[in-house]
Amino acid sequence: MNLVSALNAETGTTCVVGAGGKKTTLAALAARLDRAVVTATVRIPIFDDWVERVVVTDDPVGVARERLAADGSQSGGPAAGMWPLGLVPERERDDRYRGYDTSVVDALGELDVPVLVKADGARMRRFKAPADEEPQVPRTADTVVSIASVQVVGEPLSESIVHRVDEVCKLTGLEPGETIRAADVAAVLASDRGGLKDVPADAMPIPLLNMVDDPDLEATAREVAREIHDRADVPRVVLAEMRADDPVVDVV
Repeated sequence: MNLVSALNAETGTTCVVGAGGKKTTLAALAARLDRAVVTATVRIPIFDDWVERVVVTDDPVGVARERLAADGSQSGGPAAGMWPLGLVPERERDDRYRGYDTSVVDALGELDVPVLVKADGARMRRFKAPADEEPQVPRTADTVVSIASVQVVGEPLSESIVHRVDEVCKLTGLEPGETIRAADVAAVLASDRGGLKDVPADAMPIPLLNMVDDPDLEATAREVAREIHDRADVPRVVLAEMRADDPVVDVV
């Protein structure tokens, strides 16, 4: 199964949450879709280098419609140099943009183009659990991909690799400094207070275990996937090395 199919991102709105590869996952999907809009409901680091253009606008739906019309998308294939299109409301600092309100992304999702959304933050960590105000998932999201790096298994629970340590402790029973187990990663990804938090009723939840770059990590990822399936009703768990030419290691 290719990456786009594995993450159910061929059409509709796909949101990525969690930690350990959101930006690389968005970039990998955008590169493999004929057309895509890339946006966010939270702050997003500058991403101009992996889309054709970023437009700062208060009218993202209008901009996307103009791009679709100019592309002639109703009668032919995508025009070169037009996609993927980044849409954001404001450049907040030199290193990041702001995101739109979820209602704005809902409106984008009504267009005939895949929409890829960064829907929470993780401050470059590899594992996280959401705070009260997270994630910011549009109500019309079709797919929610919850990401964790398998490389945290065997590491101590610390702020150097985990965002919101206290929230992870609540979901796993771990204390700060204790070793993260496969079951702990699964407990967070499979929880409706963790990776499944605020997933719309009609959306497909897909846990993604990233950074699976050797056989030992693949075995660990399979253990996490089994634990997730024991705890939650998800259609599949995707194992990936998102920086690889062919990112999908397996689908469990």
